[in-house]
Amino acid sequence: MKVMDNSLVKEDERIDDLQCKGYRLIQKPQGFCFGVDAVLLSDFVRVKPGAKVLDLCTGSGVIPILLAAKTKGEHYTGLELQEEYADMAGRSVKLNTLEDKIDIICGDVRSGRQIFKPGSFSVVTVNPPYMTDNHGLKNLYEPKTIARHEVALSLSDVVSLASYVLPESGNFFMIHKPFRLAEIFYVMKEYHIEPKRMRLIHPYVDKEPTMVMIQGTKGGKQRITVEPPLIIYQAPHVYSEEIGRIYGK
Repeated sequence: MKVMDNSLVKEDERIDDLQCKGYRLIQKPQGFCFGVDAVLLSDFVRVKPGAKVLDLCTGSGVIPILLAAKTKGEHYTGLELQEEYADMAGRSVKLNTLEDKIDIICGDVRSGRQIFKPGSFSVVTVNPPYMTDNHGLKNLYEPKTIARHEVALSLSDVVSLASYVLPESGNFFMIHKPFRLAEIFYVMKEYHIEPKRMRLIHPYVDKEPTMVMIQGTKGGKQRITVEPPLIIYQAPHVYSEEIGRIYGK
């Protein structure tokens, strides 16, 4: 059983149980906390033994920590623009004694070519800001705004860096919004990442999808597999069996 160092947690933060190998995550209740999308993406991602993984827009570091628990990759790196969240993610890594498996880097996706070498990761993951419309936002650089809206980077910035750090046949995994699928496929192809696998996420079986998970392969051939839809709830406040499995319940 891991010994948790609670001194790593600040007064305005809390520790959440990730329900996976006893790992926990430091979060700021008044800030941007991870949601079901991060958990679902970590389940969708495929990481081969010995792989090196880069998570862009890592936020609290939840995806690298979940992937370290679920897969047999050699090393995981999280890149986060906001210093406050990068620091929090780094403390979560220490909280789980994963310093030998995970690095957290505070840096800008748009400056990623100065941070990383080309072809240095076999897998790239990202749960990026979904929204492009900034109308009505009072503070464009408030942490929640940066996490949800493309005020600090664009979809092209994300995919461009992914293509740069991936070798040929390297894999890119992203969760996003279905209403941007046409743009997503266009941008991926622009940077030579071929969409290969897709899964739509529906809140209920009779409701339209609210999220989509996509896997692309750099330099891959033109063929995509559309997996069966993932249904979150089988009844109000009752998770589907598959969501229960993903959450380990």
